Amino acid sequence: MPTAADPPTLRPYQREALEEVAARWDAGHRRTWIVLPPGAGKTLVGLEAARRLGRRTVVLVPNTAIQGQWIRAWDSLRPEGDDRTAGTDRDLSHHTTVLTYQTLAVFDPDAETDEEGGGRGPVRDRLHPNGRALVEALHDAGPLTVLLDECHHLLQVWGRLLAEVLDDLPDARVVGLTGTPATDLTAAERALVDRLFGAPVTGASIPALVRDGYLAPFAELAYLTEPTPTELAYLKDQGERFSRMCGELLTPGFATTDLLPWIDARFVHRDTAEGGRLPWSRVAAAEPALSDAVLRLHHAGLCALPEGARPSEEHRRPPTAADWIALVDDYAKRCLPPDTGSERDREARERLRAALPAIGHHLTRNGVRRGVSPVDRVLARSDSKAHATAEILAAEHTALGERLRALVLCDHERASSRPPAALRGILDADAGSARLQLATLAGDPRTGPLDPVLLTGRTVAMAPGTAVLFLEHVRAELPGTDLAAVDRPDGLCDIEGPWSPRVRVAAVTRFFEAGGSRALVGTRALLGEGWDVRGVNTVVDLTTATTPTAVVQSRGRALRLDPAWPDKTAHTWTVVCVSGDHPRGDADWDRFVRKHQGYLGADADGEVMSGVAHIDPSLSPYAPPDDPDGLNRRMLARVGRRDLTRGRWRVGEPYEDSLLPTLRVRRPHTAGPRGEDLALPHPPRLLPAPRGVSGHGPPPRRIPAAAVVAAVLAVLLAAAAPLSPWT
Repeated sequence: MPTAADPPTLRPYQREALEEVAARWDAGHRRTWIVLPPGAGKTLVGLEAARRLGRRTVVLVPNTAIQGQWIRAWDSLRPEGDDRTAGTDRDLSHHTTVLTYQTLAVFDPDAETDEEGGGRGPVRDRLHPNGRALVEALHDAGPLTVLLDECHHLLQVWGRLLAEVLDDLPDARVVGLTGTPATDLTAAERALVDRLFGAPVTGASIPALVRDGYLAPFAELAYLTEPTPTELAYLKDQGERFSRMCGELLTPGFATTDLLPWIDARFVHRDTAEGGRLPWSRVAAAEPALSDAVLRLHHAGLCALPEGARPSEEHRRPPTAADWIALVDDYAKRCLPPDTGSERDREARERLRAALPAIGHHLTRNGVRRGVSPVDRVLARSDSKAHATAEILAAEHTALGERLRALVLCDHERASSRPPAALRGILDADAGSARLQLATLAGDPRTGPLDPVLLTGRTVAMAPGTAVLFLEHVRAELPGTDLAAVDRPDGLCDIEGPWSPRVRVAAVTRFFEAGGSRALVGTRALLGEGWDVRGVNTVVDLTTATTPTAVVQSRGRALRLDPAWPDKTAHTWTVVCVSGDHPRGDADWDRFVRKHQGYLGADADGEVMSGVAHIDPSLSPYAPPDDPDGLNRRMLARVGRRDLTRGRWRVGEPYEDSLLPTLRVRRPHTAGPRGEDLALPHPPRLLPAPRGVSGHGPPPRRIPAAAVVAAVLAVLLAAAAPLSPWT
């Protein structure tokens, strides 16, 4: 490592972070944690903090991809003549030892629980002998510096273990490193982090580092698909089942107490026992999901507007599947209790019970509970997403040529279980997997020349032609390495041989960096965080993860500056599958919206803001656009105009790095470059029955059954035509 007189070159925000860490040490603290965005140089900051302390150092990281990067970073910073080494041996024989968290948290399965199913004492007492040996080595190593990379992983089981281990290392100095702000943690997570580290040292935000020129300008882009014909047929059938249920539910005479009169009494008139009327503000605060559902029911013409209610943009759309679930749950518990009531009520309850699985829910004795939704699985893993990825990479290749370095992130390499029986013949057993994505890219004549490669924790795979190039590359870099390409039934080759995961990841990474492959397909677990390649300029996100940590980490893979391309501008694509043929056909859109809640980007006017509107001003968080083809055309057109994206970020201009709430009001756009007007649906407007339900007040007015069924079907069909948003 460099000496005290020969420190590495640090950026201003890195120096400030290290100065604050030094102040913590001077104040008597033994632990701290540093929050810096991905690509901001957390590895450098961590090694410099360790260098200044001058102690033997142990680094814990989440996976083998990051493990190799820490060792390479140590070697790059170590001056000539310094013989202190970095390694991965558990005996801590190196000056700096880099281990994975899993190396420490290797539990003995037979010691996990006691006879009653509970934990037995301290976590460290349940370690496998290898884990206990490592803990003993930490105790015997003397005063240590412990660096915990991506320390949000401590919130998993090994967080408790590390808390116990570190409590027994009173002389250790501990530095956590993460890109996840403390504001994104739950109360329980904050309690554990406070125990481990105390208050965080918070660095600059992603937009600030882009504006200062330390991270690459970027654009968030979206590509919308619809399910394949086979998938659509399944969704349509399931949607019709749910629509029939809603039609029956709203038909007068469905039960002793019908749904609409119940809603009228419970939410519109809401009389109290004292004869007054409960303020709507109290209803909305106590039951927000139900109150939102009622306001959307009003927009659809199925109930009156509750006094005092003020519908907003999110309420000016038809009721969603989630709204119907909330209403059915409340209605069933209050009006259709199990094992009581009339025969008509028992029949009504059974009809609800039979229909709810169509949208992934079940009616239990305690209300409606969510289950595994086949519909969500179809949308999340639709085969259309793999082909959309090929469209995206083909466009990026046309724009960037040999410069393209694309990373495609999936949830899993292969499905760990068979699809539900209802989906057999609808989805491939490996639908949504990285393996199938590789096969699609390798088989497409536009993306096959990119020589796509699959890299996961256990597999390296590629097309036969790419395998020849890869084996030549590895044999030149690692003489004597005995690797072979093994043909598989899917037409791909697996590269097999006696190489460790760390060597495997490093070899594929170097092949990718050198341009042997320009499209790397992998899993979020291995490549979605910490894995840093400066040349990555395109990320395609096919994952279902919506946590702030996962979103920030996956997008951070493309933000590092590239010395070979000083004007690098990154694109991060999210592929979203939507369908108007099922009430939950917007489930993937909702995931997309959650990914961007709180994630900051530059909009069309160069303003930094969170939410989907910074992707395109036509987008609303409340519903997918009604012109997905138009959106896709606009997104693909931006591929060749990276200069416009760079201009939006105003790199080098002054700024204030603070978050402020703002309200922006726009006119609904008219026909023009962005496409045709977004029309508002106007289903038949039906007023509710007069106040009162069975046994309370006058009997409700009967609405003709045919009119109700027609209205609800119109509402459900209109759900696919969202409102023009105001952003």
